[in-house]
Amino acid sequence: MTDKVLRWERAWFPLALMSVVSFSFLMIYYLDPSVLSGVSCFVMFLCLADYLVPALAPRIFGSNKWTTEQQQRFHEICSNLVKSRRRIVGWWKRLFTLKEEKPKMYFMTMLFTLAVVAWIGQQVHNLFLTYLIVSFLLLFPGLNQHGIITKYIGMAKREINKLLKHKEKKNE
Repeated sequence: MTDKVLRWERAWFPLALMSVVSFSFLMIYYLDPSVLSGVSCFVMFLCLADYLVPALAPRIFGSNKWTTEQQQRFHEICSNLVKSRRRIVGWWKRLFTLKEEKPKMYFMTMLFTLAVVAWIGQQVHNLFLTYLIVSFLLLFPGLNQHGIITKYIGMAKREINKLLKHKEKKNE
């Protein structure tokens, strides 16, 4: 079920997803708990879920047999998780390759990137920034599934190529 919601198999799933996230963050903002209280409530919620899910899941979902369709979907989810992990490791390795091959470029890139992140962190409230990150991460599978990310990355690549071609013509 979670996979269906994250991949937006119905038109109202993104709205429901963002409603739950927004309500949760509004409650955190309204209650303004301390860090210790927030961690305590989060762990309490996990303990409650750990206790209730095994007891309620068979009653809610029934004791259906595991079908080949469910097995195939489970395999797709696992392979997508492995692909995502490989991409992250690939980016990490590229970063360290850049560090070894071009240490000055690595240093300047990291310095600039971390300065921008620090500036954004200084300008934007932590809870709002966390809300944006959580929202993006939860919407990412659906955006990817519906081709929205590919569309906008393609548009950005075309614009960058236009700028580079324009710059080359200007230099000639």
